[in-house]
Amino acid sequence: MKMKLLAFLMIATLFGSLTGCGKDTKTTQSMEVTQEPVEAEAVTLRIWAPENQIQNGTMDSMTKSFQALHPEWNITFTVETQGEDTAKEEILKDVTAAGDVFFFANDQLNELVNAGAIARLGGLAEEMVKSTMANEVANTVTIDGAIYGIPFTHNTFFMYYDKSLLNEDDIQSVESIMAKETADNVYNFCFDSAGGWKLSSWYYGAGLTVYGESQTDFSAGADWNNATGVSVTNYLIDLIHNPKCAYMEDVSLSELTQDHRVGAWFDGSWNYNLYKDALGDDLGLSVIPTFNPDGTDYQLKSFYGSKAIGVNSQAAYPAVAVAFAQYLGSEEMQMQRFEESGQVPTNLTAGESAEVQADEIAKVIVDEANTASVMQPTSTEFSSRYWSNVEGIATEIRSGELNKDNVQEKLNTFVASLVVE
Repeated sequence: MKMKLLAFLMIATLFGSLTGCGKDTKTTQSMEVTQEPVEAEAVTLRIWAPENQIQNGTMDSMTKSFQALHPEWNITFTVETQGEDTAKEEILKDVTAAGDVFFFANDQLNELVNAGAIARLGGLAEEMVKSTMANEVANTVTIDGAIYGIPFTHNTFFMYYDKSLLNEDDIQSVESIMAKETADNVYNFCFDSAGGWKLSSWYYGAGLTVYGESQTDFSAGADWNNATGVSVTNYLIDLIHNPKCAYMEDVSLSELTQDHRVGAWFDGSWNYNLYKDALGDDLGLSVIPTFNPDGTDYQLKSFYGSKAIGVNSQAAYPAVAVAFAQYLGSEEMQMQRFEESGQVPTNLTAGESAEVQADEIAKVIVDEANTASVMQPTSTEFSSRYWSNVEGIATEIRSGELNKDNVQEKLNTFVASLVVE
């Protein structure tokens, strides 16, 4: 619009200078040049967003501020409630009827891409993801080098600890946590496999992989049955059977925290209020620690995912949809979302802001994502094989079925279950 106005002014000025040199001043004085209004393009944009960004007015505010920035479009927004956790199921029912812009959990990405339901992002949107977010974050929305979403918040776990039992030096490693002298009825650590979600941090932390570094090299299989994998499993056998280590399935963690009877444990932000109510100022938060299964200190690595913003491949106005998705994922909008709904920004600059760093949950999640995490694999091959087989590792260690006499055999069986023909 500014360019059109500038062109008009240049033409008007030029016209005036030329006619001013003429002899017929009456004609010049009586002629009026008027600007024709530039009509904004009428577009529609359907948005699928989670309830926590609609009820508090966040989405309403963002649609209005985006419209104000783009007078070249006269946008009719339709905002509908759709959770990130079920976005894929609803989109795949009918892509043409789904939101033009939608919020989704990144572990749904492969199926959305395979169905042709989500647009590949390029240009400024792609550059924004690559340049303003950590590689681990960008990888959550990347397939074969292509970007398909704009992450806006993190999804991972970290370590909680009781400050009355452990100090900041104690929590640096699993060894120092377990070495701390505590009362007989106190557990130094609580082990939780979480169906393999948290168990994975021990194996990935030691550098082991499933389907290679790319997580999609299916011919590589898994290497959890090599010498390092055996050492990690033997370490877990000793840890799980240590009387100072509680096993999640055997105890009530909420009761242990209330009674100051557990030193450290892994969990996500969703249970923060539970532990804060129990421990108050004694509640500490930290990235998960290191461990040493074979003479080498390894940083445990939590599975990391993100929640992201995607664009429907069938959007009626794709340029507008991409521009709005990019706007929703920008540093400014991530900060607004953090302030209004507490979602921790993936944007590096926003994550380092005084406001985010002053929030203890936000700070630990950002630190965990950037320093002690690995992207959770999202392939169909991984999901259909890993989860149903990995849960047996911890349960069989606890029952004694998996022990140091048969650890190699058990790991061989696990690795074989992940083979992709």
